[in-house]
Parts: sequence; structure tokens; C-alpha cells
Amino acid sequence: MKDQARVVIIGGGITGCSIAYHLTQMGCEDVIVIDKGELTSGATFHAAGLVGQLRASVNITRMLKYSVELYSRLEEETGQHTAWSAVGGLRIALSKDRMEELRRSAAMAKTFGLPMELISPKEAWDLFPVMEKKGIVGAAFLPTDGQIDPSGVTYALAQGARNRGATIYTDTRVTGIKLKNGAVEEVLTEKGNIKTEIVVNAAGIWAPKIGEMVGVAIPLIPMEHQYIITKPIKGVKKGMPTMRDPDLLVYFREEVGGLMMGGYEHNPIPWALDGIPRDFTKTLLKSNYEHFEPLSVLAMKRVPSIGNAEIVTLLNGPEAFTSDGDFIMGEAAEVKNFFIAAGFCAHGIAAAGGVGKMMAEWIIEGEPSLDLWRLDIRRLGAHHRSQPYTIKRATEVYAHHYSMSWPYEEMASARPLRTSPLYSLLKKRGAVFGEKYGWERPNWFAPKGVAPKDKLTWGLPNWFEYVAKEHEAVRTKAALIDQTSFGKIEIKGKGSLSLLQKMTDNQMDKPIGSTTYTQMLNEKGGIECDLTVTRLAEEQFYLVTGTAFIKHDLSWIRKHLPTDGSISVADVTSSNACITLCGPESRNILNRLIGEDLSNQGFPYMACKEITLGCAPALALRITYVGELGYELHIPIEYALYVYEALWEAGNPFGLINAGYRCVDSLRLEKGYRYWSGDISPEYTPFEAGLDFCVRLDKGDFIGRKVLLTQKEKGLTRKLCCLTVDSGPLMPVGKEAILEGDKVVGIVTSGGYGHTIKKPIAYGYLPIDYSKPGIRLQIEVAAKRYEATVEKEPLYDPENLKVRG
Repeated sequence: MKDQARVVIIGGGITGCSIAYHLTQMGCEDVIVIDKGELTSGATFHAAGLVGQLRASVNITRMLKYSVELYSRLEEETGQHTAWSAVGGLRIALSKDRMEELRRSAAMAKTFGLPMELISPKEAWDLFPVMEKKGIVGAAFLPTDGQIDPSGVTYALAQGARNRGATIYTDTRVTGIKLKNGAVEEVLTEKGNIKTEIVVNAAGIWAPKIGEMVGVAIPLIPMEHQYIITKPIKGVKKGMPTMRDPDLLVYFREEVGGLMMGGYEHNPIPWALDGIPRDFTKTLLKSNYEHFEPLSVLAMKRVPSIGNAEIVTLLNGPEAFTSDGDFIMGEAAEVKNFFIAAGFCAHGIAAAGGVGKMMAEWIIEGEPSLDLWRLDIRRLGAHHRSQPYTIKRATEVYAHHYSMSWPYEEMASARPLRTSPLYSLLKKRGAVFGEKYGWERPNWFAPKGVAPKDKLTWGLPNWFEYVAKEHEAVRTKAALIDQTSFGKIEIKGKGSLSLLQKMTDNQMDKPIGSTTYTQMLNEKGGIECDLTVTRLAEEQFYLVTGTAFIKHDLSWIRKHLPTDGSISVADVTSSNACITLCGPESRNILNRLIGEDLSNQGFPYMACKEITLGCAPALALRITYVGELGYELHIPIEYALYVYEALWEAGNPFGLINAGYRCVDSLRLEKGYRYWSGDISPEYTPFEAGLDFCVRLDKGDFIGRKVLLTQKEKGLTRKLCCLTVDSGPLMPVGKEAILEGDKVVGIVTSGGYGHTIKKPIAYGYLPIDYSKPGIRLQIEVAAKRYEATVEKEPLYDPENLKVRG
């Protein structure tokens, strides 16, 4: 066995072999794949082999589209039989609500470049003639979906990797991984050790065990998943599409003249919570007929003939599910050069081609060509290390697999978990909470007599009118917003200023007491972090970022730290509460509690000041995310309740209210404030995002500066634009198509309703020729097309008189 390699991939399933295939395709031939059993001996060999493409994210859909492109040519390239068949995918609806979901899916598919079409019950029956038409309202068909032999395609990928120099060792168990200076150094196996620069954990349901070897949590849960295979059934023909009936929780595909049928029950069974047996290799779980029976009954409603078919087997195999239903990919924040690709939530076969390509790019080029933040392991926080939390969430994800995908729906399990000191008080005052990164955050406030609960609907949400009132109060009076969940970072030590100057695009060398809005860029000029930086001392800075981005941003900063330990970086999120006081009356309210000069001269916009609020110390930043005069009040956590009550009492005469994040979103859209992971991401530069005012090219060198200089010289080809929609109240939520006629020219990055301007608002990147204010386009919202206008932004207070007032 070789004793060294540049890359060692642990796991010989479809994912590991795809990564090896793509690494060697990119010229990295010094690759070893290790598996404790045979290739495909984990979840791959018992996967159902359905290959669907449409997901809720454009970039994940692009990944799955690439899988289809790869699978369609892989057999010819390698000579290995894959049984790829582009039979198409059929999804049926049994209710008006489900048909509305399909309508929206078809519109989104068009946005993503997929030829999904809506068809009648008769057309659906023609495609899948063994099904019962009764009860079907309509259907959607995607002709480019298909099915494949999971083992066959894995062996084809392995052959392709071998042909270009990769080495594969089977029956070789990994026993440990050695680290040196916080990076991987050596993989230990029962047959010898391998020195290596990079380790990829593609071990499927064993990924958590491999992660433990280096202290990296991989939060996934194996869930039992069953399906039957029948002997040939009359009327079942080769070439029939795969068929999903989400209302009955079941799926079907043709298998040698018979049917494969499985489903996603609402009461799934987690498996091996005390650890996977050592000898569990190419092994199935015991068939659980009693648990599968309810799905069988539902399946017979759709395909009655399956009730009389002879069953070849009821197959039960564990599938890895994550706590949010998204994959776990990327480099671990805790260990350098330790990469993960696991937790595919029953989409492993469909995703593997694209996952292999993205992981190879991540390893060789330092980042994938698509923004995959939604899948990035750095989205997972400390609470994800908890097995009870992951079990509850993964169970909900599995049970929800075929449930309706309502707009604004929140997950319900493992809540409340992280709460601000104001949680109980705000709940008593009508707060309806959403959850982000484990934090309970007030989304909106129900007035007296109104049930404090979201009602899921395809139409205007039940909170629309109440958020409108919160919005109006912020614009005309004042509001308190609990933003304790903000990520907060402290950087200090000799060289801190130089570090931040190198990492940010804005000028950091400002007087002590200054607050600066800035971005941190990658080498391609893309926006890695979007945050505020407050200078507390010569070499001490306080950074504030979005709730869910704290681990990501910390990882990015730590990656660029000097190795001598001169600079310390600390996550102080849980140390400080943050209460935002905003609105035109906010200065008057604050004046009642402190004896400081709060005038524009005494406390200007984008400044910070240490103040005493009644009896409590606070760091006040004169900045808000709503486009009004306001203050972020950062308070030691133990003073939060006292400060809130003092502000509430002082604000009574001024009409002070509570406001939530739904209101914040409406306010920030009117003001043109960007949201990282939606409007801005590593795929876009500050110039493209309309953040030119943050860029200081003359301050000296910084990461991404060369790209920005070139872009400034050559000009932009695309730009983030604000559009208003010609309609009544309407809620674009993102991912809608922006069209000129039938041509898709852009995709909505974020949207909502502007309650001050009384119009729906959408943001999206457009080719530069379409970016001029006044250009008329169309936006497809909820599968209906509306006229829209490109606007000069911001729509509200373009002179910034309010925030500077």
C-alpha cells in the first residue's frame, strides 16, 4: 500500500468515487480512495436510484443538472454499465394547494433552466398508465430527470478516476487521523499509514465517526428507509417515468418490468444512535413490514395493481439525514485541509456528480465555482453537536420530505433552544418567533385578540397587516427590536488594524469610536463577509455580523491570522445582548435615560459611544438596518431585561412599539440594504452589488483589490438592481424569474412588500444593458407574470437625511 498521497478520500461510495473522478479530471492524480469494505458497500448499493434535479436553491439545482449531464455520458466514456435512463420525472397533485405548489415549482424550474411542464391528469396517466387517475388534480413532468443503477455509476466513476491515476483500496479500515499544527498530516489504517496533505470525509453514515477522529462534529442521523421491489406487473413498461405522489407520501420507478415503491412516512425510525456495528458493511436492516404497511396502503390507492403483485423483497437500508435537510460539504473550520461531503438526505445518487465537481474545485482552487453557503459545514453551530437536537431535527426533515413547502414555514422541533433575556417578556407581549441558528427571534407581534401564530398559505400571510403597522411605527415614531442573536466578534492585539486593512475593502484606519460598514472579499473579489467594524481602541475592534454567519466569518478571519499569536479573535455573541432602538423619535427616547450629548455633533451617524442607560452600561452604535435614525445598544447580557424595561417606559409618550424581523425585512428592502447569502455572496463583487461606496481602492492593498481594479477598468457586465412590481400587495420571496418577454434575464435574490412606498419590491442581478432605471421587465411571482420597473435606489430617503437626522 502507498504510504503517501496528496489527497486521501475516506469512503468508496458514489460520493467518494465522484470526488476522485473530478480531482483527477482537474489534474490532481495523487489521490487514494479508502473503504473499509467494497465500493458501494455503504448506502450506495441499496439506494433507489431516482435522479431528480429541481431543488429550492438555484445552485443546488445546477449541481444536480450537472449530475445528469455527467451520467448521460459516463458509460460511453468509461465502458462501465450505468443503466442511466432519462425517463423523466412525474409529480402529481391531489389538491388545489399541491397544484399551486407544482405551479410554483414549474415557474422556478423555468428560472433555473429546467423544462418542467404542467400537464393534465389524462396526460399524467398516459405517461404512467398503471396508476389510478381518481383524485388527481394535475401533475408536473420534467423530461430530463431519470433513473440509474447506483452501483453501476459508482464503478464507472471509480474506473474514470483509476484511468487518470487514482488508487483505490478496499477492505481497509481507517483507525485514526494525525494532525500537525491544526492541519491533517496522516491517515492511519489497519493496513498501514498514509501521509497526506488533504483528507476528504465521504464516509456516509460513518462520517460522524471519522469526524470524531479530528474533533469535528458531523451532525447527521441514519434513518431507516424502506422500499419494495415487485416481480413484473402487467402494464409496467421500460421507459416509464419515475413517479412521485407526495400527498400519499410514496414514489415509484420501473424495475425489470415490475415496480420499485417506497415513501417517506411521518413517523420515521432513527437507527444506530449508540453507534454503527463494526461489521455493518454491505448489510441491510431487518425488513419492518408493520412499519411499512401504512405506505403500502397509500401506494395501492395510486397503483392498485401493486396490491396483487408478487414482492421480491422489502429492502430496509439506513440513509443519512441532517438537521436542516441540506448536505454537509466543505472544509471544516476547526481543522485545516479536512473536507466533508456527507449527509445527502436521500439525494446522494442525484447529487453525487455535482458534489464531486464542487468538492474537487473546493480542494484544488480553494472554493467551488458556485456559492454553496447553504451546504457549507460552517453554517452549523455548537448546538448542532448535540445528538438529541440532531435526532429531533433530522426526524422532522425526513417526516417533512413530501409535505407541502409553504412560504415562510418554520421548523418546529427542538425549540426554544437559544433565547435572548427578553424572550419570555416578548412572548407575553404577542411575539411570534422564528428560529435562526438555534436562536428564537421575534418575527412579528400579534395585537391583542389576534392569535400569535403563523397561518401557512399561498396567499398573503396572516401577519401582513400587522407587519405593516410595525413598519409605519418605525417610519413615523419608534420601535424596539431584539437583535441579540447578531453574531459578535472581538479582535484585539498588535497588528489588528493591519489585519483588518488587508481583509476589508473599506477604510479601517479611522478614529477610535468610528463604526464602518464593510465587506471582506476573496481573491476573486467576491463578498465573503458583510459586517460592521467598530474601533474601540488603537488595536481593538468589535465586529457585528448576521445571526447565522458567525462561524463562517470567524473561520474566514482566523484563516488569515498571523501564526505568532499576536492577535486574538473571540466570539462574544453570547456575552452581549443587542436591543435596537430605531425611528424618528429614538433620540428623544434615549435622551430621557442618559445625560450624554446625542446631537449630530455629539453623537454622529456611524459613531459609537459608551453610555450608561439608567443604571446599566452599554455600547451604543449609531447605525440601523431599517433606514431611520437609530441605535444598536450592545449590553452585557445580564442588563438586557432592565434596559428593555427602561426604554419601554421612556418610550411610552412617544408611541414606542415592539417590531420583529418581518418588519425589518420590509424596511431594509425600501432602503436598499443588502443581505449576505441572498443579495450578496462570494459570487458577486461589491461593484456588482452596488456597494461601491464601501470600496477604498486608494487605501493600499487588500484581498480582492486586483480584481476590483480590473473590473473598474473594464466595466461591469451585471449589476444588482431594484425593481418594483405593478400589482397590489404581493410578496416575492426570492428565486422568481425576471423576464424580458419569454427570456429569463435574471433571478430575484430577495423580495417583499414596501409598506411605505406601497409596492412589492424585488432585487436581482441583471445584465448591464437591463440595469438602467426606467427599463420595463416582467417578474413571475407565484407562477403569475407581472410588469416591473427597474428603479433608481434607494427607494426610500435617497439623500440619507433620515439616518443622519
